[in-house]
Amino acid sequence: MKLVRLGLLMLCVSLLIASKPAGPSGRMTADYVEACSCHLFCPCYFNKHAEHPYCEFNMAVNVREGHSGSTNLTGAKYWLTGDLGDAWGTEKKGKWVVVSFDPKTTKAQRDALAPIILETYGLKWGDLKVQEAPIEIRQNGDIAEASLAGGQMAYMKLKREPGADGKGVALKNVNYFGAKSNQGFQLYKSLEHRADVAGHKFSYSDRNAFLITINTGEPKPPVMPAHKP
Repeated sequence: MKLVRLGLLMLCVSLLIASKPAGPSGRMTADYVEACSCHLFCPCYFNKHAEHPYCEFNMAVNVREGHSGSTNLTGAKYWLTGDLGDAWGTEKKGKWVVVSFDPKTTKAQRDALAPIILETYGLKWGDLKVQEAPIEIRQNGDIAEASLAGGQMAYMKLKREPGADGKGVALKNVNYFGAKSNQGFQLYKSLEHRADVAGHKFSYSDRNAFLITINTGEPKPPVMPAHKP
């Protein structure tokens, strides 16, 4: 137990160090299940303030593929619970965040993911904690579910927005924070969205949610040649 705590403490230190500007840190393609306290669709993606003076969120993440140096990130899972607060868009300051790593995610993967996670959001967090807890993510038809510590620490149950044709709604050509690219926001609403972790507790339903696949650390795309009539 002491070794686990020491390992998490060292990772927390590395997260804090990673919040400072650094060189390239690797890349990944990651699948997100995400929900927050704003109504659909979260205004944070178009404005510098949330719907309220807060945006309390859960993000369950599975790394589809990726690497950092010789470390293979494929299959790593982590979970972010936090509150963007009201200064994230104007001062680049988030209120609080708890980073949870699945026990099967190795120390090398955690160390490599730390800077990638922080670079994706580009925020300085007033309160940042790191912990370990089992993560489960599943999808069945129009329902997506994710649980942290069996649902004791956090849980999301989301339902796909059907859209006019009943096949779902996708929002494309919108940035996902500092990710290099994404495959579009698949819009959902929360049937249940809650957390009780590290002294923070919230619960919502019928609020913003989505599934998205993001890409980080990609090289710049080639410049298109000038058009010649």
